[in-house]
Amino acid sequence: MRILYHQPLCPYSRKVRLVLSEKRIPFEVRIERVWERREEFMEMNPSGTVPVLVEENGLILADSYAICEYLDEAYPDLPLMGRTLGERAEVRRLVAWFDGKFAREVTDNLLVEKQWKRLMGRGSADAASLRAGYANLKPHLDYLGWLAETRLWLAGNSLSMADLAAAAHLSALDYIGDLDWSLNDAAKDWYARVKSRPAFRPLLADRVSGVNPPPHYADLDF
Repeated sequence: MRILYHQPLCPYSRKVRLVLSEKRIPFEVRIERVWERREEFMEMNPSGTVPVLVEENGLILADSYAICEYLDEAYPDLPLMGRTLGERAEVRRLVAWFDGKFAREVTDNLLVEKQWKRLMGRGSADAASLRAGYANLKPHLDYLGWLAETRLWLAGNSLSMADLAAAAHLSALDYIGDLDWSLNDAAKDWYARVKSRPAFRPLLADRVSGVNPPPHYADLDF
């Protein structure tokens, strides 16, 4: 069986899980405590990060972007990177936006500070980082809302890797109660559409020890 090593609240792991589920590719998940730097896992991925995908033929893939591109090429029946050169360029731009700029300005300042520091025993969250994360969140939601208002999906007329990358980050933040959806109605409506998809159900069922999500987290009508 295909195995995905992941952490439940890792946005990059969530993105790969969404891609696998959207493409209806069967897989099993195994939680990897990356802070333990397990020898067998380090041999699979020397960077010591999740996600890592092990294919049925033994092929080992690391890094969410590499994994997602591989999956889209290896299982092309439902393309998620766009069909034309222009579409693929826009999908890649937005994936880079959410996995890069959004991650640095929002995810790292909120999720990493509040959740990953606790897991790794690195002390309490830095107040300045939290303030920066909350301040950066609104302009990002405004941009996402603008995309949602001007396009059927974030990168164009079809669901794409851009939607899954954005939803992966937002869902992890939503789990820890750090999203104020009243900041942008269009962004909220887009997220409600994404999280209503069957591929999202396993993410909404996730529960992390010591952290309970808000009541609306798994509510498809929120």
